[in-house]
Amino acid sequence: MKITVFGATGGVGREVVRQALAAGHEVTAVVRDPARLPVPAHERLHVATVADVTDREAVLSAVSGQDAVVSALGAASNKQARQTPVAGPALRAITSAMDRAGVRRLSAVSAAPVAPLPEGEGVFTRAVVYPLLRRLLRDLYADLAVMEEVMAASDTQWTVVRPPKLQNKPRTGSYRRAIGANVRGGRVIPRADVADALLTALTDPACTGRAVGVAS
Repeated sequence: MKITVFGATGGVGREVVRQALAAGHEVTAVVRDPARLPVPAHERLHVATVADVTDREAVLSAVSGQDAVVSALGAASNKQARQTPVAGPALRAITSAMDRAGVRRLSAVSAAPVAPLPEGEGVFTRAVVYPLLRRLLRDLYADLAVMEEVMAASDTQWTVVRPPKLQNKPRTGSYRRAIGANVRGGRVIPRADVADALLTALTDPACTGRAVGVAS
């Protein structure tokens, strides 16, 4: 499979690139600065430099001829940058470019707090954790909510993956998954497992047109 990965230099994105290459896929990693891609050169790895992921013509070049697209675009590291929407505007450009290029399969990382809490979730999480997160990171979650709406309104065969707190740990492959809901009691998950979920969703028909909660 030929896969374009947006956000390839981020924690989840670099894992998507590594795992896709290990699985035998041909990968186009979309980056602003090729020097920031911490993945060794590979005969099946192509690097596309795109300064602005809302530039539809630049994005079209990166997705043309591909079988699928993965978006690992997330929040910036500083508060001021996080207040500027990234995922929503980017996915508008990406889904438009995919339509023009005839590429249909798309998976993208979102976040668990964008969705309602699952039935039976603990009182502390319901009354303290999620309200606090939604207040502190309201701009990020608002951006991700717009991203999800853009994907749902597109003609793509989309999947949204919603993880809780991300960890820098090795892939386990044994994470929990809930299609159409968050994982009850889900607190953390390795970034490498989120990457696994994003890639798995590309070939799992049960995930098409659905949001998928994941957690350790």
